[in-house]
Amino acid sequence: MDFSKATILITGGNSGIGRGVAEALASRGAKVIITGRNAATLAETIAANPTMLGYELDVTNADNVSSFATRVTADHPDLNAVIHNAGIMVIEDVLAEPYNLEIVDRTISTNLLAPIRLTTALLPHLRNKKEAAIVTVSSGLAFVPRTNALTYSASKAAIHSWTQSLRHELRNTNITVVEIAPPLVATDLTPGQSANPQAMPLKAFVSEAVELLCSDETPQEVLVQRVLPQRTAEQTGNFGKVFGMINPS
Repeated sequence: MDFSKATILITGGNSGIGRGVAEALASRGAKVIITGRNAATLAETIAANPTMLGYELDVTNADNVSSFATRVTADHPDLNAVIHNAGIMVIEDVLAEPYNLEIVDRTISTNLLAPIRLTTALLPHLRNKKEAAIVTVSSGLAFVPRTNALTYSASKAAIHSWTQSLRHELRNTNITVVEIAPPLVATDLTPGQSANPQAMPLKAFVSEAVELLCSDETPQEVLVQRVLPQRTAEQTGNFGKVFGMINPS
């Protein structure tokens, strides 16, 4: 898949990793369409990147996702790739009384159900393209969880599993299925994360990840070096060690 010549829809492209990837792909020649739930940051991103196009979208609203898919494919019949980047991470206290199940519902709806719904809505359109791609964004926490973000970690483990199955199911079609698994990156995903000295700088992550995504042979997984200890923790017998680093006693 030549992403530099693609027309790419990126959900959550108005901030963080999504905006970084959107700008990097646009600079390589791709036609980039972004969505965002926050109208102000969406407008600011579009103003800063005049070649991009934007739509306000709440990916947790199933009806909105369906109608949006109809609209965006009508507006952009050349659309042939989607990057499911929109996501949330909320720190949880499982011992709280009562435990806040609203966080659970919102996290699963955003991180898991939204990509499934949007893929389902776009799939007939993408199957008619000579070349197409579906890209999911999981996390290093899909492989070694962060226990105070247990629903986030579980949702990313689920999207990893779903991506593997989707890739197999689409193996005889024109659609390439790719998973990007970021490590801890310096963004505003959680309070203070952008200033965390342990986080990978956003610019460095985007540069390495987009270079991998745009390789001559499209990878099944985009894995920057920083995430490999998490991705390979079980295979290398280091799960306990990495788990302890992420979740100190």
